[in-house]
Amino acid sequence: MSPLTLAIPSKGRLMEEAAGLLEKAGFTIDRLGAGRGYRGLVRGLDGVEIAFLSASEIAQNLRDGKIGLGVTGQDLLAEKIAPDDKAVQLLVRLGFGPAQVVVAVPECWLDVATMADLDEIAESFYESHGRRLRVATKYRNLTRRFFAEKGVTGYRIVESLGATEGAPAAGIAEIVVDITTTGATLAANALKILDDGVILRSCAVLAGRSAALDDPRVRRLVEVLSAIT
Repeated sequence: MSPLTLAIPSKGRLMEEAAGLLEKAGFTIDRLGAGRGYRGLVRGLDGVEIAFLSASEIAQNLRDGKIGLGVTGQDLLAEKIAPDDKAVQLLVRLGFGPAQVVVAVPECWLDVATMADLDEIAESFYESHGRRLRVATKYRNLTRRFFAEKGVTGYRIVESLGATEGAPAAGIAEIVVDITTTGATLAANALKILDDGVILRSCAVLAGRSAALDDPRVRRLVEVLSAIT
């Protein structure tokens, strides 16, 4: 049986949570390279190799077919992989790392509480300023799909490379689409989440290539993780 690669986050809380959950399921990770290497093995699943990657790289490598399985954020999976792409499937919602991808606007926009309100002011904003509303985000694809679903067209995306919540105060954008756990950081930057502005309720997930789903190692992993999450 050919080796199967399972990617998990390379550092931080997501790595700790993923490793802890696998251990709870009876699978121990042996990290190669004196604890600092980017490869490993799974005790309890013969022929399964571990790749330690960033959560964003995991989603992209799943899309590109470079790995068979991966633990990453549902937000990253939805951003990197189109809804109609059946080559990758979400297998188990693991529960840890909960967060929401949301649309937030300045608190001082008292007449804007919904996406419909946002659409209404887009035209007047253009007439007043000679440009479209700017949306700062790292989630270009999620933003485009959600705004289209809500019928909002009068905007343009400004790619965020840093702290997205600070974009309005810096004059870079009027609106943000960002991920948040409690909303506290958005509030601290004088931003409010629109009433219907939750794009995605995310958490860590196990995802896999559709071509690997008949592999008995994949079925066993899915079965055990589904029973404990």
